[in-house]
Amino acid sequence: MAQEQASAPALLPEAIRRRLEPLMLVARKVRAGAIKGDRRSIKRGSSVEFADYRNYAAGDDLRQLDWNIYARLERPYIKLLEDEEDLAVHLILDASASMDFPPEGEAEQNKLTCAKRILAGLAYISLTSNDRLVLTAVNGQGAATFGPTRGRARGIAALRFIADIDAAGITDLDAALDDYALRARRPGLTVVISDMFSYEGRYLDGLNALLSRGHEVAFVHVLAPEEVQPQASGDLSLIDIETEAKQEVTLDGAMRGLYQRRVAAWRDEIRDECLRRGAHYFPLVTDAPWERLILSDMRRVGLVK
Repeated sequence: MAQEQASAPALLPEAIRRRLEPLMLVARKVRAGAIKGDRRSIKRGSSVEFADYRNYAAGDDLRQLDWNIYARLERPYIKLLEDEEDLAVHLILDASASMDFPPEGEAEQNKLTCAKRILAGLAYISLTSNDRLVLTAVNGQGAATFGPTRGRARGIAALRFIADIDAAGITDLDAALDDYALRARRPGLTVVISDMFSYEGRYLDGLNALLSRGHEVAFVHVLAPEEVQPQASGDLSLIDIETEAKQEVTLDGAMRGLYQRRVAAWRDEIRDECLRRGAHYFPLVTDAPWERLILSDMRRVGLVK
């Protein structure tokens, strides 16, 4: 990915990339799926039975190269063994208009920027581990998908896809996740990154659809500091960034306290609904270091090892 850093250095800085390098994603509730080569898996089989071939990718162990095939075809292929399994990784980003907040000028706390960094970090771990990766961005214009793909050699293209994601329209998270569950060929570890400002607040049916198809699901709930603890006061005219609906409010100390309690209750409710169904929930406010989510929070619950 080093070549891509010149065009999008903020997405995945080299210092953070080095810390992500030795990590792998783990799904404890999903059986690893298709066979593969050198995944640093929690299951390392001793079988030497041949299963299949796949194209060589930069960083692969040359000891797994089939030199006979290379001599005949002059193309490098990695020999796969029966006990070497991979993980299907599905990373879904809510790219609705509400994610583009705060606006330009406050990019370090912008929700979409933060979400892209998390997406890039998880994608990098997945590709480094040679998992089967699918990236998807959903918004009011539909869904854009990158993959399925695998291998370090696809890192530049994956980062470019993430950098090009724009926020637009309204996301019906329920419908998007339900559709994804129907289309995804293989269940796996599915991470959904969203501010959860979905159409009519719906997401549970989509979550249930993913779980029923065998996915292990994690929600990363991204909010800006102003959405958790607003600093404004007085008579305000609030405009919904997605619907452009206006609401006149007077924000004083009492109203601010009520707002904060309701936000806290809303986040607790999403957490409880996720935990009740066996899904993971990670709240994140964008003034916190985004990499801590992966390096600390996800490692603590075993999704990253």
